[in-house]
Amino acid sequence: MFHPDYEIVIGLEVHSELKTESKIFCGCTTEFGGDPNTHCCPICTGMPGVLPVLNEKVVDYAIRAGLATDCKIAEFSKQDRKNYFYPDLPKAYQISQYDLPLCYEGKVEVEVDGEKKVIGLTRIHIEEDAGKLNHERNGSLVDYNRCGVPLIEIVSEPDMRSPQEARAFLEKLRSILLYADVSDCKMNEGSLRCDINLSVRKKGATEFGTRTEMKNLNSFNFAVKAMEYEAKRQIKVIEEGGVIVQETRRWDEAAGKSISMRSKEDAHDYRYFPDPDLMPIVIPRERVEEIRKSLPEMPDSRRIRYEKDFGLSSTDANILVASRKIADFFETATEHSGNPKLAANWIMTEIFRLLTEEEKEEGKIPFGPELLADLIKLIDEGTISSSIAKKVFEEMWNTGKEPAVIVEEKGLKQISDDSTLVTMAKEVIAENEKSVQDYLAGKDKAVGALVGQMMRRTKGQANPGKVNEILRNLLNEMK
Repeated sequence: MFHPDYEIVIGLEVHSELKTESKIFCGCTTEFGGDPNTHCCPICTGMPGVLPVLNEKVVDYAIRAGLATDCKIAEFSKQDRKNYFYPDLPKAYQISQYDLPLCYEGKVEVEVDGEKKVIGLTRIHIEEDAGKLNHERNGSLVDYNRCGVPLIEIVSEPDMRSPQEARAFLEKLRSILLYADVSDCKMNEGSLRCDINLSVRKKGATEFGTRTEMKNLNSFNFAVKAMEYEAKRQIKVIEEGGVIVQETRRWDEAAGKSISMRSKEDAHDYRYFPDPDLMPIVIPRERVEEIRKSLPEMPDSRRIRYEKDFGLSSTDANILVASRKIADFFETATEHSGNPKLAANWIMTEIFRLLTEEEKEEGKIPFGPELLADLIKLIDEGTISSSIAKKVFEEMWNTGKEPAVIVEEKGLKQISDDSTLVTMAKEVIAENEKSVQDYLAGKDKAVGALVGQMMRRTKGQANPGKVNEILRNLLNEMK
């Protein structure tokens, strides 16, 4: 896809909104939406004479994110002013962290095409979000509701070498943050978004090329498209004798291309200095260990356990653990049914299919895992066939009724009675002479047509194993 002589180098800066109820330095709500400028106060808009007070929950959540990504947690860190003027940041500086972040030197393991790779994390720091500009025909309006919403910025090392690796990193990071329960990671509401630092270099080169930065990608698909476009653009510029300019660009999804916004600032352009209104952050080790103990089992650990304890393939286990809600659902269904393979299959086929069709969030399954377990037990006990189970499942999805009730109400019990099936099999054999002759002539697959006739006649309620056995016995007697 890309020029064979070039290598892509990608580093990501991911902003994730923390799920605190109030903002980072004041008591204003962090609730999404609301009329413009109704969720803000003199503190989060930086009016003269006010003082920020750090929300301790923000620090706890940042530490949770750091521990979940194998970061080291700084015992001493501070907050700094990052000075620049944006119209949606009224105090003309952002409170962030510069040289002493809360978390540093972490890592995230990803898997692409069966190959595992560890992506380094440079740091995780806390900062406040800016507001939002709404561009109208006759001007721009500013909404400060988001000012002061708490964020963590997760900065990766430039370890990714393809957009696919970058996507795997983003998906894994989202999964970890959801497991750690520090953010809702709703990309459509801006709770998770990334900036892409990308450069290209000739294969074998050790020096990085000049990078560009693309801001605020809030979709995995858009991020991949943006990276693919930007890599090709940079290679084309170099091949034509041009020079890559360090700059900030934005991704125009409608146009399918990146567009220059401004020349890229370096850290010294922001004139960082310690915020004089905020005390340093000192984290006792006891607090870190307390937070560590409160973390749930992370997706990588769960994947390994699923492979070992439940005999699932690595692919299936990876799919299930990607969402904590789905993984919890799977474990409960397995515990109650005793059949992990069937529980995994139902989740990865029918449940994922209907969630996608109805555009529901991953955890919005309209019945509990115990009901899926009940359905699986009906199959395992031979009460219903697999084909009937799909009908029962659809009814469960639409009504939330227990599967046993649905089976009883609709008369869907599997027909396993030998005498009934033998009588029916004789009728089918008498009515399908060609298939019978084909079977007697050695075409073994011809029995499938007769089985199909039996299943149609019973509307899928006949026990397929018994049907097959009875038909073969009767046919073999005719040889």
